[in-house]
Amino acid sequence: MIKHTTSHILIALTLLTLVVGCASAPETGRKQLLLVSPAQEAQLGIQAFNQIKRDKSVVQHGQQADQVRNVGRRIARVASLPNADWEFVLFQDDTPNAFALPGGKVGINTGILPITKNDAGMATVIGHEIAHAVARHGAERMSQGMAVQIGGVILGSALGPEASATKDIAMQAYGLGAQYGVMLPYSRTQELEADELGLLYMARAGYDPAEALGFWKRFAAYNAERGGKPAEFLSTHPMDARRIARIEQMLPRARAEYERTRAGSG
Repeated sequence: MIKHTTSHILIALTLLTLVVGCASAPETGRKQLLLVSPAQEAQLGIQAFNQIKRDKSVVQHGQQADQVRNVGRRIARVASLPNADWEFVLFQDDTPNAFALPGGKVGINTGILPITKNDAGMATVIGHEIAHAVARHGAERMSQGMAVQIGGVILGSALGPEASATKDIAMQAYGLGAQYGVMLPYSRTQELEADELGLLYMARAGYDPAEALGFWKRFAAYNAERGGKPAEFLSTHPMDARRIARIEQMLPRARAEYERTRAGSG
Protein backbone atom coordinates (compact mmCIF):
# COMPACT_ATOMS: atom_id res chain seq x y z
CA MET A 1 0.00 0.00 0.00
CA ILE A 2 2.77 2.45 0.95
CA LYS A 3 4.86 1.55 -2.12
CA HIS A 4 1.85 1.98 -4.37
CA THR A 5 1.06 5.39 -2.86
CA THR A 6 4.69 6.45 -3.08
CA SER A 7 4.72 5.72 -6.79
CA HIS A 8 1.67 7.93 -7.21
CA ILE A 9 3.41 10.72 -5.31
CA LEU A 10 6.45 10.46 -7.55
CA ILE A 11 4.28 10.50 -10.67
CA ALA A 12 2.38 13.57 -9.42
CA LEU A 13 5.58 15.42 -8.55
CA THR A 14 7.09 14.55 -11.93
CA LEU A 15 4.03 15.88 -13.74
CA LEU A 16 4.13 19.09 -11.71
CA THR A 17 7.82 19.49 -12.49
CA LEU A 18 7.11 19.13 -16.20
CA VAL A 19 4.40 21.78 -16.00
CA VAL A 20 6.69 24.15 -14.11
CA GLY A 21 9.29 23.77 -16.82
CA CYS A 22 6.80 24.78 -19.51
CA ALA A 23 6.16 28.31 -18.21
CA SER A 24 8.46 31.24 -17.51
CA ALA A 25 7.69 34.72 -16.25
CA PRO A 26 8.29 37.52 -18.78
CA GLU A 27 11.56 39.48 -18.58
CA THR A 28 12.81 37.63 -15.48
CA GLY A 29 12.57 34.06 -16.83
CA ARG A 30 11.47 32.70 -13.44
CA LYS A 31 9.89 29.25 -13.75
CA GLN A 32 6.18 29.15 -12.96
CA LEU A 33 3.59 26.55 -12.12
CA LEU A 34 0.56 27.32 -14.30
CA LEU A 35 -2.35 24.89 -14.27
CA VAL A 36 -4.94 27.45 -15.43
CA SER A 37 -5.36 28.58 -19.04
CA PRO A 38 -5.19 32.30 -19.91
CA ALA A 39 -8.85 32.19 -21.01
CA GLN A 40 -9.98 30.62 -17.73
CA GLU A 41 -7.90 33.08 -15.75
CA ALA A 42 -9.27 36.09 -17.64
CA GLN A 43 -12.87 34.93 -17.23
CA LEU A 44 -12.45 34.62 -13.49
CA GLY A 45 -10.79 38.03 -13.30
CA ILE A 46 -13.52 39.77 -15.27
CA GLN A 47 -16.27 38.18 -13.18
CA ALA A 48 -14.55 39.17 -9.95
CA PHE A 49 -13.92 42.74 -11.14
CA ASN A 50 -17.54 43.21 -12.18
CA GLN A 51 -18.63 42.06 -8.74
CA ILE A 52 -16.25 44.51 -7.06
CA LYS A 53 -17.68 47.35 -9.16
CA ARG A 54 -21.14 46.40 -7.99
CA ASP A 55 -20.08 46.26 -4.35
CA LYS A 56 -17.88 49.37 -4.15
CA SER A 57 -18.36 53.01 -5.06
CA VAL A 58 -16.69 53.89 -8.37
CA VAL A 59 -15.28 57.37 -9.05
CA GLN A 60 -16.16 57.86 -12.70
CA HIS A 61 -15.44 61.55 -13.25
CA GLY A 62 -12.91 64.15 -12.24
CA GLN A 63 -9.17 64.74 -12.47
CA GLN A 64 -8.24 61.79 -10.26
CA ALA A 65 -10.30 59.27 -12.24
CA ASP A 66 -8.86 60.70 -15.48
CA GLN A 67 -5.34 60.33 -14.11
CA VAL A 68 -5.89 56.65 -13.29
CA ARG A 69 -7.26 55.94 -16.77
CA ASN A 70 -4.66 58.00 -18.66
CA VAL A 71 -1.64 56.63 -16.82
CA GLY A 72 -3.06 53.12 -17.02
CA ARG A 73 -3.59 53.24 -20.77
CA ARG A 74 -0.15 54.70 -21.34
CA ILE A 75 1.55 51.88 -19.45
CA ALA A 76 -0.72 49.20 -20.94
CA ARG A 77 0.56 50.18 -24.41
CA VAL A 78 4.06 48.95 -23.50
CA ALA A 79 2.95 45.81 -21.65
CA SER A 80 2.36 42.55 -23.49
CA LEU A 81 -0.86 40.84 -22.42
CA PRO A 82 -2.60 39.20 -25.42
CA ASN A 83 -6.37 39.71 -25.62
CA ALA A 84 -6.39 41.92 -22.52
CA ASP A 85 -9.51 44.02 -21.99
CA TRP A 86 -7.77 46.76 -20.03
CA GLU A 87 -9.85 48.64 -17.50
CA PHE A 88 -8.55 51.11 -14.92
CA VAL A 89 -11.04 52.05 -12.21
CA LEU A 90 -10.76 54.41 -9.25
CA PHE A 91 -12.68 53.22 -6.20
CA GLN A 92 -13.84 55.44 -3.35
CA ASP A 93 -12.02 53.67 -0.55
CA ASP A 94 -9.79 55.22 2.11
CA THR A 95 -7.56 52.12 2.27
CA PRO A 96 -4.25 52.90 0.51
CA ASN A 97 -4.36 49.96 -1.81
CA ALA A 98 -4.44 48.88 -5.45
CA PHE A 99 -4.99 45.54 -7.11
CA ALA A 100 -4.93 43.75 -10.43
CA LEU A 101 -7.12 40.90 -11.63
CA PRO A 102 -6.50 38.64 -14.62
CA GLY A 103 -7.69 39.87 -17.98
CA GLY A 104 -6.37 43.42 -17.57
CA LYS A 105 -8.52 44.69 -14.71
CA VAL A 106 -6.84 47.22 -12.38
CA GLY A 107 -8.40 48.89 -9.37
CA ILE A 108 -6.98 51.89 -7.50
CA ASN A 109 -8.32 53.10 -4.15
CA THR A 110 -8.62 56.83 -3.48
CA GLY A 111 -6.74 56.21 -0.23
CA ILE A 112 -3.48 55.72 -2.09
CA LEU A 113 -3.66 59.05 -3.93
CA PRO A 114 -2.00 61.11 -1.13
CA ILE A 115 0.96 58.70 -1.43
CA THR A 116 1.19 58.58 -5.23
CA LYS A 117 0.99 62.41 -5.35
CA ASN A 118 1.63 62.74 -9.11
CA ASP A 119 1.57 60.92 -12.46
CA ALA A 120 4.92 59.24 -11.82
CA GLY A 121 3.74 57.96 -8.44
CA MET A 122 0.57 56.65 -10.07
CA ALA A 123 2.70 55.06 -12.80
CA THR A 124 4.66 53.25 -10.10
CA VAL A 125 1.48 51.73 -8.69
CA ILE A 126 -0.19 50.94 -12.00
CA GLY A 127 3.04 49.59 -13.51
CA HIS A 128 3.33 47.24 -10.54
CA GLU A 129 -0.29 46.08 -10.90
CA ILE A 130 -0.04 45.63 -14.67
CA ALA A 131 3.07 43.52 -14.06
CA HIS A 132 1.01 41.17 -11.87
CA ALA A 133 -1.41 40.70 -14.77
CA VAL A 134 1.26 40.25 -17.46
CA ALA A 135 3.25 37.77 -15.35
CA ARG A 136 0.03 35.84 -14.68
CA HIS A 137 0.56 35.90 -10.94
CA GLY A 138 -3.15 35.28 -10.38
CA ALA A 139 -3.04 32.02 -12.34
CA GLU A 140 0.18 31.09 -10.56
CA ARG A 141 -1.40 31.60 -7.15
CA MET A 142 -4.44 29.55 -8.17
CA SER A 143 -2.15 26.81 -9.48
CA GLN A 144 -0.14 26.78 -6.27
CA GLY A 145 -3.36 26.39 -4.30
CA MET A 146 -4.42 23.51 -6.51
CA ALA A 147 -1.02 21.84 -6.06
CA VAL A 148 -1.20 22.24 -2.29
CA GLN A 149 -4.66 20.63 -2.26
CA ILE A 150 -3.38 17.73 -4.36
CA GLY A 151 -0.41 17.33 -2.03
CA GLY A 152 -2.70 17.20 0.98
CA VAL A 153 -4.82 14.47 -0.58
CA ILE A 154 -1.71 12.46 -1.47
CA LEU A 155 -0.32 12.83 2.06
CA GLY A 156 -3.62 11.78 3.60
CA SER A 157 -3.67 8.70 1.40
CA ALA A 158 -0.05 7.87 2.19
CA LEU A 159 -0.69 7.95 5.94
CA GLY A 160 -3.42 5.41 5.41
CA PRO A 161 -4.48 3.56 8.55
CA GLU A 162 -2.27 5.57 10.96
CA ALA A 163 -3.91 6.60 14.20
CA SER A 164 -6.21 9.58 13.64
CA ALA A 165 -4.32 11.79 16.13
CA THR A 166 -1.02 11.17 14.33
CA LYS A 167 -2.67 11.76 10.99
CA ASP A 168 -4.22 15.04 12.16
CA ILE A 169 -0.87 16.29 13.45
CA ALA A 170 0.84 15.41 10.17
CA MET A 171 -1.86 17.10 8.10
CA GLN A 172 -1.70 20.24 10.24
CA ALA A 173 2.07 20.34 9.88
CA TYR A 174 1.71 19.96 6.12
CA GLY A 175 -0.77 22.83 6.04
CA LEU A 176 1.51 25.14 8.02
CA GLY A 177 4.51 24.15 5.93
CA ALA A 178 2.62 24.87 2.73
CA GLN A 179 1.38 28.23 4.02
CA TYR A 180 4.64 29.58 5.39
CA GLY A 181 7.08 27.61 3.28
CA VAL A 182 5.47 27.86 -0.15
CA MET A 183 2.45 30.12 -0.52
CA LEU A 184 3.73 33.22 1.29
CA PRO A 185 7.29 33.15 -0.07
CA TYR A 186 5.91 32.77 -3.56
CA SER A 187 3.74 35.81 -2.97
CA ARG A 188 6.76 37.83 -1.83
CA THR A 189 8.61 36.63 -4.93
CA GLN A 190 5.74 37.79 -7.09
CA GLU A 191 5.66 41.19 -5.41
CA LEU A 192 9.36 41.79 -6.01
CA GLU A 193 8.96 40.55 -9.58
CA ALA A 194 6.08 42.98 -10.10
CA ASP A 195 8.29 45.77 -8.75
CA GLU A 196 10.97 44.89 -11.31
CA LEU A 197 8.58 44.62 -14.27
CA GLY A 198 6.66 47.69 -13.13
CA LEU A 199 9.85 49.76 -13.21
CA LEU A 200 10.52 48.64 -16.78
CA TYR A 201 6.95 49.37 -17.89
CA MET A 202 6.85 52.85 -16.39
CA ALA A 203 10.26 53.60 -17.94
CA ARG A 204 9.14 52.39 -21.38
CA ALA A 205 5.99 54.49 -21.02
CA GLY A 206 8.11 57.59 -20.45
CA TYR A 207 7.91 57.92 -16.66
CA ASP A 208 11.16 58.38 -14.74
CA PRO A 209 11.63 55.08 -12.83
CA ALA A 210 13.62 56.90 -10.12
CA GLU A 211 10.27 58.33 -9.01
CA ALA A 212 9.36 54.83 -7.82
CA LEU A 213 11.79 55.23 -4.93
CA GLY A 214 9.96 58.33 -3.77
CA PHE A 215 6.64 56.51 -3.81
CA TRP A 216 7.87 53.48 -1.86
CA LYS A 217 9.60 55.68 0.70
CA ARG A 218 6.37 57.62 1.21
CA PHE A 219 4.52 54.33 1.53
CA ALA A 220 7.08 53.10 4.07
CA ALA A 221 6.62 56.29 6.08
CA TYR A 222 2.84 55.77 5.98
CA ASN A 223 3.26 52.23 7.32
CA ALA A 224 5.69 53.36 10.01
CA GLU A 225 3.24 55.99 11.25
CA ARG A 226 0.69 53.22 11.76
CA GLY A 227 2.93 50.82 13.64
CA GLY A 228 4.60 49.06 10.72
CA LYS A 229 3.69 45.68 9.21
CA PRO A 230 3.97 42.06 10.37
CA ALA A 231 7.30 40.26 10.15
CA GLU A 232 8.21 39.41 6.56
CA PHE A 233 8.19 35.70 7.38
CA LEU A 234 4.44 35.95 8.00
CA SER A 235 3.65 38.52 5.35
CA THR A 236 2.69 38.21 1.71
CA HIS A 237 4.57 41.44 0.92
CA PRO A 238 8.28 42.19 1.31
CA MET A 239 9.29 44.51 4.12
CA ASP A 240 9.58 48.12 2.97
CA ALA A 241 13.36 48.36 3.50
CA ARG A 242 13.99 45.21 1.44
CA ARG A 243 11.69 46.40 -1.32
CA ILE A 244 13.37 49.81 -1.52
CA ALA A 245 16.83 48.22 -1.57
CA ARG A 246 15.81 45.91 -4.43
CA ILE A 247 14.36 48.81 -6.41
CA GLU A 248 17.64 50.69 -6.03
CA GLN A 249 19.41 47.65 -7.49
CA MET A 250 16.96 47.47 -10.42
CA LEU A 251 17.10 51.17 -11.27
CA PRO A 252 20.11 51.13 -13.65
CA ARG A 253 18.37 48.82 -16.11
CA ALA A 254 15.09 50.72 -15.85
CA ARG A 255 16.91 54.03 -16.21
CA ALA A 256 18.52 52.77 -19.43
CA GLU A 257 15.05 51.86 -20.76
CA TYR A 258 13.83 55.34 -19.84
CA GLU A 259 16.70 57.04 -21.67
CA ARG A 260 16.05 54.94 -24.77
CA THR A 261 12.38 55.93 -24.65
CA ARG A 262 13.27 59.61 -24.35
CA ALA A 263 15.78 59.35 -27.20
CA GLY A 264 13.20 57.63 -29.40
CA SER A 265 10.56 60.26 -28.79
CA GLY A 266 12.94 63.18 -29.22
